[in-house]
Amino acid sequence: MSRIDESKEFIPVRIAVLTVSDSRKMEDDRSGQVLVDRLRDAGHTLADRRIIPDERAEIAGQLRAWIADPKVDVVISTGGTGLTGRDVTVEAHRDVYEKEIEAFGTVFTWVSMQKIGTSAVQSRATGGVAGGTYLFALPGSPGACKDGWDEILSKQLDYRHRPCNFVEIMPRLDEHLRRK
Repeated sequence: MSRIDESKEFIPVRIAVLTVSDSRKMEDDRSGQVLVDRLRDAGHTLADRRIIPDERAEIAGQLRAWIADPKVDVVISTGGTGLTGRDVTVEAHRDVYEKEIEAFGTVFTWVSMQKIGTSAVQSRATGGVAGGTYLFALPGSPGACKDGWDEILSKQLDYRHRPCNFVEIMPRLDEHLRRK
């Protein structure tokens, strides 16, 4: 069963939060603020925070900039994961992934099913890795951000989480990019 190993020391990670929206401003970005509050409460560091419009190239460009930034370990985006024509966050994420974490979307759907039933099929939450940086895309509602953080990311971004977690393999994410 999963658990926190209190004998291990907590290792904070540096997380950038990206809100994808044509209409949100920092002062009314409730979903982004949920993520910021939760990551800080958990002991992690907010590396950066931005709001950009639903434009695939802009989203991918921001992801690439953070992937290249050694001060960012993880990117969590919110918004643009639905089915409408303007929802292109998932495609932008996949444009930059080296590896997709397929189970992230599956587990997010399972968590969502417990809360919103079959409406969970309308979400396309996704996760992946590129350049040694974790990338996660959550839906744009505060509830979805709470679910994604509380039920999945808070545990996987905690080095003490057992039997395994994302943090413990972080040093090896970009081993294929290093000279042997």
